[in-house]
Amino acid sequence: MKERIGQKIKLTSYEELLGVGNEESAVDVNIRDIHEFENHPFKVVDDEKMDELVESIKTNGVLTPVLIRQSKKKRGYEMISGHRRLHAANLAGLTVIPAIVRDMDDDSATLAMVDSNIQREELLPSEKAFAFKMKLEAMKRQAGRPSKENSGQNDQNLNGTVSRDLLAEQVGESSKQIQRYIRLTELIPEMMEYVDLKRIQFTMAVEISYIDKEIQQWIFEYIKENGAIKPKQISALREECKQGTMTQPKLIAIMNDNQPGKAMTGKLSFTEKKLREYFPSNYSADDMKNVIFQLLEKWKNGEVQL
Repeated sequence: MKERIGQKIKLTSYEELLGVGNEESAVDVNIRDIHEFENHPFKVVDDEKMDELVESIKTNGVLTPVLIRQSKKKRGYEMISGHRRLHAANLAGLTVIPAIVRDMDDDSATLAMVDSNIQREELLPSEKAFAFKMKLEAMKRQAGRPSKENSGQNDQNLNGTVSRDLLAEQVGESSKQIQRYIRLTELIPEMMEYVDLKRIQFTMAVEISYIDKEIQQWIFEYIKENGAIKPKQISALREECKQGTMTQPKLIAIMNDNQPGKAMTGKLSFTEKKLREYFPSNYSADDMKNVIFQLLEKWKNGEVQL
């Protein structure tokens, strides 16, 4: 049906954007009473965008309420959505912030927290990794609960692959990529930081995640001392780890021997006592060395057959 001139256009309110029902309304909450969401994976950074947000709040106030719930472990409230706004409001000198207080269980709170942040631009690999893991675990727990309407539909949802496929569809990643990101949560913190800094390639970081954490620490120390490593080195290391016990000196040797473009090298040495069996007693170490090199030169030229 064609709209008539002057017909009212319904605009989406912030309540609808946040999924806030008509019975919910914003109230002013003391900033000091709001605590960070437990294991919140998204970093709040004091960058240029934060400076702009602070200036906007100083001028206009906080236009969109944050979403919080009553804290179960501390006095006050737990932040669900709005960590950046809360931080900016604090920097702007505000003591209270408009907030929607919603009664939410742990899984619903986790899903809301991740969904409100996951679409941000330029997320770090570590942020995606822990956010995907938290959301997937919450989705699996929710799928496993008996449905009041149709409990028979839960069998399919209990399958982890189905849940991961659904998550992939929601966040715009492939199911396999979701799996790779979640593998990154098995990295030691120092290694994860190197992934965020792009000092370790994403695909290689996934391979490292399958290695014992103590050995990961040795890899990190090797990278810190020697610079970037290549997939060939990690592949060789993983193969050696399957064979038996790994030590740090052995790891260093494997990494050195498998540097791309470097020929395999090994140390060849003879004791003077052993060489004495083949030389007169009056020969010095230099005399023996000269004879050895002369014989090797003749062998190289085909003058001596072994």
